[in-house]
Amino acid sequence: MDSSTIRQIFLDFFRSKQHHIVPSAPMVVKNDPTLMFTNAGMNQFKDIFLGNKDGKSKRIADTQKCLRVSGKHNDLEEVGHDTYHHTMFEMFGNWSFGDYFKKEAIEWGWELLTEVYKIDKSRIYVTVFEGDKSNGLGKDIEAYTYWKEIIPEEQILFGSKKDNFWEMGETGPCGPCSEIHVDLRDDKERDLVAGRELVNKEDPLVIELWNLVFIEFNRQVDGKLAPLPSKHIDTGMGFERLCMVLQGNTSNYDTDLFQPLIQAIATRSTIPYGTEPKTDIAMRVVADHLRAIAFAIADGQLPSNNKAGYVIRRILRRAVRYGYVFLNFHEPFIFELIPVLVHQMGDAFPELKAQKQLIESVIREEEISFSRTLEQGIQKFQQYVDSPLPQPPPLKGKGQDIGKKDPTSNIIEGSFAFELYDTYGFPVDLTELMAREIGWTVDMEGFHKGMEEQKARSRKASTTDTSDWTILDTNAGMTTFIGYDSLSCETTISQYRSVKTNEDELYQIVLAETPFYAESGGQVGDKGWLIKGEEKLEIINTIRENELITHLTKTLFTDPAGMIKAQVDEKKRMLTADNHSATHLLHAALRQVLGSHVEQKGSFVDENRLRFDFIHFSKMTDEEIEKVERLVNQKVRENIPLHEERAITPEQAQEMGAIALFGEKYGEQVRVIRLGEDFSTELCGGTHVSATGQIGLFRILSETAIATGIRRVEAITGAKAENLMYENEHLLSRISDVLKNPKDILRGLQRLQEENLQLKKVAGESEKLNQTLVKEELKRAVKEIHGISFLGAKVDLDMNAMKSLAFEMRDEIPDLFLVMAAESNGKVNLVVALSDSLVEKKKLNAGQIIRVLAKDIEGGGGGQAHIATAGGKNPAGIPKLLKNAAEMV
Repeated sequence: MDSSTIRQIFLDFFRSKQHHIVPSAPMVVKNDPTLMFTNAGMNQFKDIFLGNKDGKSKRIADTQKCLRVSGKHNDLEEVGHDTYHHTMFEMFGNWSFGDYFKKEAIEWGWELLTEVYKIDKSRIYVTVFEGDKSNGLGKDIEAYTYWKEIIPEEQILFGSKKDNFWEMGETGPCGPCSEIHVDLRDDKERDLVAGRELVNKEDPLVIELWNLVFIEFNRQVDGKLAPLPSKHIDTGMGFERLCMVLQGNTSNYDTDLFQPLIQAIATRSTIPYGTEPKTDIAMRVVADHLRAIAFAIADGQLPSNNKAGYVIRRILRRAVRYGYVFLNFHEPFIFELIPVLVHQMGDAFPELKAQKQLIESVIREEEISFSRTLEQGIQKFQQYVDSPLPQPPPLKGKGQDIGKKDPTSNIIEGSFAFELYDTYGFPVDLTELMAREIGWTVDMEGFHKGMEEQKARSRKASTTDTSDWTILDTNAGMTTFIGYDSLSCETTISQYRSVKTNEDELYQIVLAETPFYAESGGQVGDKGWLIKGEEKLEIINTIRENELITHLTKTLFTDPAGMIKAQVDEKKRMLTADNHSATHLLHAALRQVLGSHVEQKGSFVDENRLRFDFIHFSKMTDEEIEKVERLVNQKVRENIPLHEERAITPEQAQEMGAIALFGEKYGEQVRVIRLGEDFSTELCGGTHVSATGQIGLFRILSETAIATGIRRVEAITGAKAENLMYENEHLLSRISDVLKNPKDILRGLQRLQEENLQLKKVAGESEKLNQTLVKEELKRAVKEIHGISFLGAKVDLDMNAMKSLAFEMRDEIPDLFLVMAAESNGKVNLVVALSDSLVEKKKLNAGQIIRVLAKDIEGGGGGQAHIATAGGKNPAGIPKLLKNAAEMV
């Protein structure tokens, strides 16, 4: 069975059991502070389990894209080294929301595996929760009884809380579970050791295939379990492992999910797969990581230095490193594998096809960037090994000028290994590899100490203590949002809780009905007030946690029960709506001017400005920017009325020509915003103007690149755009006054530039003459000390002239040790230059020397081995500095 057939059989089976088949949610999670990535099939249904949202269907099944590389569920270090761990994987799942429970889940699981997929029944083992006294839970006799009816008792095992009690996190829905394991060993091995002895013992051929979770509790902040009002089923089966079983393999990487990629890597590297463990591991890592990176980019997450973007960059760099070290790929290569992946999985996940060019472009640029990091790290490593400063003692510091702790120990200090990792992104295992190649070792204890200190700082900065919800209305369901039609209402508080951070204590308030728009889709949340009698709470933000609209405030009513008034800040809302509607007009105008390839990749909208990120592979010209701006303002002047379809199906929206965003999860009903019959039609949940004339005026402030193939436009509207226009007029008027009111201001500026160039030329010639005179004078001051030509002098030159002079004198004077200092406006500039002979033969290093000398002027700096620069704030220290330099020689 090929993987496509296996996937389809699963979906068809549960469709026959009256399950609604839903598409995979994006792998990158939005509006959930507890998750960066979808790491389990149940994530998109979290609010249904918590009771914050009603499920549209009681029975659901799907295949979900998942990523496990951070937090509790982190499989990154195992990937490629074993046969069954992955970063990105597909999770098959079926769910019941208050409908069927253990009996059906168990019977259908058995039926699918043994009757449909035809897995040998004797190879299957199941586990059942053995109970846990600390939580007051007994054995799951109910599940055991159902299993006993269809499988021999010797194939049923009781499992601990660790293996057989599933929890979403420290708090939230949870319950006992029943795992289904399969024994893939040959008959001879099975005769020697029974499969039941190897269940959950990390045996690569006795593996967990499917987990049936019986969700019936809610874990509270105090650790206690509270029964949920309804019982649910949540199952998860690893697609990659299922393919391995059904295709008769003993490794996920031998299935048709990975082999096309692995063979493509083998061909490009000219190293056959299966010849050597370390190259096999490298190919598996690259194949696995490629999938994770491509799907993340397709879902809208670009590599970056923050949060989810940093995780994706880390995965990509790990793949590049394995290719660099073990497969001899010293040029970008991963981006060339994207067509193989798209051919393989593009039908099941069309976003791969649609985003192919962007994925290739982003990965290629990241590979080029990281290759520079690798080269830089290797260079700094070599400098560390080759160039310790014997006198004075080595100093710890940043990057290349860190000395060895002990020149004779052949140990790389942990602090230096951490510096390479933390400052330059250089992987520590590559540092270890390079150290081993020269017979050295890395002080990993010191490295891990640096890591722990960094983590401790991070934890301290992000500590949050959240209380349990205080429920005021047990009958309250989801908050009713009325903010499209009204900016105030009479309502009640249904629940609230406190959230304590290092800096502050806030309250999250959930209302039965609210006019406040929650931060979503790039639009900031509303601000405003909650009013009860004489008390008035300021709402500082409105956010969405999954499907829960929460209002943030620093205080709470004396008595939170009873009726209150919710009032949105009307001016802020109106200005935000202006910018949001202008963003839609901008999107449409960009597509019209640049082409239909333009796709939104992010946005930010508040009351002050708008920001729009989009796919485009070249810088916009001034003419294109002007065309876009003129087109948007034309649509503003036309005063186009807003056409809104508030609740239609995605299929109906598609028929209308609505543009959807990749990486967004849309429900069974969507909202469509249309501005002009044939101009702008988009899926959007944000707030908008009633007609485009309200926007007033639109002005583009900037157009820049933020990543390969991604451009960003920033703009303003209304009064802010008007103010900018007047500021520009006033500036032109002042320039005209300065230029004595010429008839042609542009020609006047050009004439000023020409005069300035002439003056610079004269000044440059004068400076050059001065530099020549200074050089001749300095040459006469050179002293020979133990075979070294030493020159220490105070000069009257700027930094550029000092560096230029230093290079000239290095070429003209053999064995030169040059120190020049200059004072300017109470500051000191310092240059140290060494002849190549001193660097190569005497192993001196200007970058390390200057760090020592700069202390006398209360400064610091660095540079290369042959020349370095520094700055200081104590001119009085120059004489001492020059004296110390001579003594050093």
